[in-house]
This record gives sequence, structure tokens and C-alpha cells, in this order.
Amino acid sequence: MARTPIGLVGVGNMGAPMARRLARAGHGLVLYDLKRDAADALAGEGAAIEAADTLRDVGARCDVAITMLPNADIVRAVVMGGEAVDALVQGMARGGVVIDMSSSAPTATQSLGRALADLGVDLVDAPVSGGVPRATDGTLTIMAGGAPETLARVEPILACMGTVHRTGGLGSGHAMKALNNYVSAAGLLAVCEALIVARRFGLDPQTLNAVLNVSTGRNNTTDRKVEQFILNRAFDSGFALELMCKDVGIAHDLADGLDLDAPWLKGCADLLDQASRALGAGADHTAAFAYLEERLSGVGRGPAG
Repeated sequence: MARTPIGLVGVGNMGAPMARRLARAGHGLVLYDLKRDAADALAGEGAAIEAADTLRDVGARCDVAITMLPNADIVRAVVMGGEAVDALVQGMARGGVVIDMSSSAPTATQSLGRALADLGVDLVDAPVSGGVPRATDGTLTIMAGGAPETLARVEPILACMGTVHRTGGLGSGHAMKALNNYVSAAGLLAVCEALIVARRFGLDPQTLNAVLNVSTGRNNTTDRKVEQFILNRAFDSGFALELMCKDVGIAHDLADGLDLDAPWLKGCADLLDQASRALGAGADHTAAFAYLEERLSGVGRGPAG
């Protein structure tokens, strides 16, 4: 496809390193963020990176626009706008493509896709897994849903940021991401509880984690979070608890909408919601350990060992 600039709306913790990967691959970029300073700072890193004044301008200058935003409602507002509200579609020509790389609700994605189709614009949902470190080094797992011909068109762009896994029709990428994050969250909560039980019994938590990592209990939390962020009480992995809570909530809503009674999914969603409310905005997802510690054992916030 032609090397016209790529639009990118949302240049926060994830959007900024993703933009750098695209620029490194030779793509020009037109950036937009409500925090104009963030877009301007990134634009200053390369001659082919520019910050736009409006969303309409991003749509007018780009055949493909990526959104990396907090939720489906914000994505729809950015893409479609409303009365007197600036939006991508106000500038985007027929034949354009919007790639939503946010963690959005699958049904909301399908609804947005239908609205865009009426305007001659295609939608791809391509959420990611891997966090800031893998966004920085271009090794994200990208779960892409949409029409095969549209996926073929944008896959070279997505491949600049990681490995693309086609998941099916529109909305399937967001469903896959939500279910992945549910499984990850369930592993986190199970490990946290195991650490607390181990300590109460007299087992050393570090020994427990070392054994889990060479046994069948090994998972992403035992491998990448326990020593790095939990036992040292750093709780600063860079992924917010409220975002994990949101993603697991999406998975629960998906199951509920399919008339499925998924008790472990519901329990996980409820527990994360309780932890998020107790710890407050800005808490890291690994701080769920501190919440469970107080809830289960009353140990408080002293040393974990």
C-alpha cells in the first residue's frame, strides 16, 4: 500500500513506543493526543512525525489511522464524533481504515464497524499484549480481527510493532484480548493467594515461587512479577489495576452476553473490582497482593518474607 502517513491517536505509555516503532520502520506519522505536549514531544523526535491540531486533520491526511485509547466509548467518540465534536471520520475519505488497538468491548467494536461501513471506512480491531517493554522493542502480540482483505492491507503496518495473530472477524481481536487478560489475572490472584498461604504455613515465599517456576504452576506472574514487583513490594510493573479490572470486566460481559454462567470469571472480576476500589486510582495491578494480604491474613503491609 502507498506510504502515506499513518495517523495515531493516543500517545501515552503504549502509544508512544508504538509510534517510535512505526517511525523506525520508515512510516511518516500524524499524531493526536488530548495532551498536546505529549504529541509535540514525540513529533520532535523525527522530521516525518507531526502533531495534528484536530482529529479531522488526522483523518484527512491519513489513509490508515490507529487508536490507542482507554475504552470503547472514547474510541467511538474519537472516530465518529457527534454534534460539534471533532472526529476522524470528518476528514477520512472512503476506503480509509481505522485500526483500534485499544482494549475495547467486542460488541462495541462490531457496532462501530457497522457505522463506519456506512461511510465507506473499514475497521480492524488489533489489541496488544506485552506491555510497555514489548511495545518498546517491537515484540508485542497483536490480536487482529476484521475482513481478510482489510487485514492483509494493514498487516505490514501492524508487523512493525509485533507479531500479528489473525483471530477472525471484527471484534474477535478484542474478545481474544479480554480472555487473555482474564487468564493472566486469574493466574495473578492464584499466585498471590498461594504466597500468603505459604507464608502463613511457614514456607518461604521466594522458595515457593522458585519451585512454581520449575513446576506445573509456572505462569506469567511467577516468571515476571513475583520477584520483580511483589515480594520486594515495588508494585510498579507499569500496568494499572484499574485497566486489568476493565479488561476482565469486558470478558465477563462477553460471557454474560452469550448467556454463559462462568463462575471463576465472575469471581475474578468481582475480586479485582474490590481490590481496585480499596487501593484507589493509580494502583499497579501487582498491588492486588497487598489487598489480598490484608483481606486474607491481616498481615498488613510489612515485609513479605
